[in-house]
Amino acid sequence: MPDQLLYAMEVTVNGLMAGVLYSLVALGFVLIFKSSGIFNYAQGVFALFAALTLVGIQNGQVPFAHLINSIFGTNIHKFGWHVPSVLAIILTIGVMVLLAILVERYILRHLVNQPDIILFMATIGLAYFLEGFGDIMWGSDLKKLDVNLPQGISETIETTTFNWFGYGFFVDKLDIVATVIAVILVTGLTLFSQYTKQGRALRAVADDHQAALSVGISLRYIWVLVWSIAGFVALVAGMMWGAKSGVQFSLSLIALKALPVLMLGGFTSIPGAIVGGLIIGVGEKLFEFSIGPMIGGATENWFAYVLALLFLVFRPQGLFGEKIIERV
Repeated sequence: MPDQLLYAMEVTVNGLMAGVLYSLVALGFVLIFKSSGIFNYAQGVFALFAALTLVGIQNGQVPFAHLINSIFGTNIHKFGWHVPSVLAIILTIGVMVLLAILVERYILRHLVNQPDIILFMATIGLAYFLEGFGDIMWGSDLKKLDVNLPQGISETIETTTFNWFGYGFFVDKLDIVATVIAVILVTGLTLFSQYTKQGRALRAVADDHQAALSVGISLRYIWVLVWSIAGFVALVAGMMWGAKSGVQFSLSLIALKALPVLMLGGFTSIPGAIVGGLIIGVGEKLFEFSIGPMIGGATENWFAYVLALLFLVFRPQGLFGEKIIERV
């Protein structure tokens, strides 16, 4: 088999794995938009805040240590213990649920039935607030996240592909774990959305806040539920990206890569978030591999957005999104 074809196959496999990581971030956007009609600009910062909190709890870091030391002249930074990964994840989930309750109480409750642009602007403010709050709470230095996820080259895949093709594929174990988790999340969330009472209530709230209230659906409960689930998804995405590249404030920018994924898959489709992520991941890797050298490289920085622009022109609802028809 020609070497170039083997390289392209390896690039495709790694593109699929990268697409899964994009999809994990996009899932949080889809969940909130599908259930409440809000485009949550803060979802990327949620992933950052969840990862920062997880590392802080795991390492026994004192929250607001820099602020406390500046005010009182102390020099405390850590409690002196190390929290096991599983317990740290459970405690972080609790923090994200608490954050969802606070968002509902102090932001969403006051914006019931407001225009979409008002809700969108509120999430922009929330994003910048959380980014600054996370900086003050846990510090802005680069942090290493270790939750005992397997990393490094998968020797099984390398050996198998070498036996098949005479060339071993490099596939990261962490990407394989992310793929499995993404499949479980998508399956669970799809079943929850389609076949549970709470899932139907989520869709009712998205259609019309006042109508949902009139039939006895509690907006407060629904919003806390969906933002808690989105916080959990953000934690999973933050763990994967943090374990891969470290926990730093540029982690919040992964939300920008999720936007083309949403445009391709559709803002209201959970499976569409995965399919869109896979298309973006494979597309940008193959384009960089085949066309990048001819035009100077660095095509991964803009390929996804050009592809999303084409979709906006010819199919604005995405591959799986619901076509919106307005009657006048």
